[in-house]
Amino acid sequence: MLSSVLLLSMPGGTEWIIIVIAVLVLFGGRKIPEFMRGIGRGIREFNDAKSNVKKEIEEGISEKDKTQVPS
Repeated sequence: MLSSVLLLSMPGGTEWIIIVIAVLVLFGGRKIPEFMRGIGRGIREFNDAKSNVKKEIEEGISEKDKTQVPS
């Protein structure tokens, strides 16, 4: 049921072409590379932050395991 709803909401070939043309008209050919670079920087920063948080959590877990006294 859910997969059929998702398939119906996905744009098709003609709709993608219309979307691309609309983006070109709105942003112009010169602004699109700047826009994509900004998106790339944002994704890179997000991934860096995600890996830093993961590393801190793993370090906290390993420190907790080291400080626990066996019963």
